[in-house]
Amino acid sequence: MEIMQGLPDAIGETVLVILVVSSFAGSFMTAAFGIGGGGFLLAVMATLVPVAALIPVHGLVQLGSNAGRTALFFRSISWPVIPAFGLGSALGSVAGGMVVLELPSAWVQIGVGCFVIWTVFARPPVWMRDFPIITGAVSSFLTMFFGATGLFVASFTKSRNLPRHAHVATHAALMTIQHSLKVIVFGVLGFAFSQWWTVIVFMILAGGLGTWAGRHVLNRMNDRGFRKGLDILLVLISARLVWVGVAELI
Repeated sequence: MEIMQGLPDAIGETVLVILVVSSFAGSFMTAAFGIGGGGFLLAVMATLVPVAALIPVHGLVQLGSNAGRTALFFRSISWPVIPAFGLGSALGSVAGGMVVLELPSAWVQIGVGCFVIWTVFARPPVWMRDFPIITGAVSSFLTMFFGATGLFVASFTKSRNLPRHAHVATHAALMTIQHSLKVIVFGVLGFAFSQWWTVIVFMILAGGLGTWAGRHVLNRMNDRGFRKGLDILLVLISARLVWVGVAELI
C-alpha cells in the first residue's frame, strides 16, 4: 500500500512490475552484448509513461543502470577517451536543453539508424574514431529529446576496437557522463523527479541485478563472438529506428 501511495497517478502496480522487469532485461542485454538495453527500455516506457516524463525518467534510470555497470567493470574502462567525451557532452547537453523537443524525432531516428548501419559495414569516420569530443557533443545534444543515443555512442566505442569487457565498461562510463548531464539539465528546466522516485528506485535496483546477471554471460563469450553479436544487434536496432521513423513520417 505504501508503495502504491508513492507512485504517480499514471502508474499502477501492474505497470510498475512491467517497468521493473523491463529495466532488468535492458541492463542484462547491455551488460551481456554491449548495446540494446537503453533502446529496449525506452520502447517499453514509451507505451506506459506519459510523454512529458518519458525522457527525464528514462534518463535517470539509465544513469543508475550505467553507473552500476561502470562500477562493476571499473577496472576495464579505457580512460583516454573519457575527458574529451565529457567536455563534448557538457557542450551538447547545454545546447540540447536550449532547443529541447524542437527537432522532429522521426528524422533523428532515421538519421541515427542509417549512420550506425553505415559504421557497421564501412569504416567509421575519422571524427568518430579519433575525436570523442565531437561524439560526446553530438550524442548529448540528440539525447535531450531522443533519449536512447547509446546506439550512437556504442558505434564510437566499437570503433576503438576494444576487448569485450573494455567495450562494456567504457560505454557504461561514457553513458554515465551523458545521462548525468541530461538529468541535471532536466532538473534545471523544472522536471519534478521527486514525483517519480518510487518508480525510479525500483527500476534502478532491477537494472543493477540485470547487470550482474549479464556479466556472467559476457564472461562466457570470446571477443570475436562478442563483436559479431554486437554488429548484429547494432544493425537490427538501427533498422528498427529507421522503420519507426519512416512510419511516423508516413
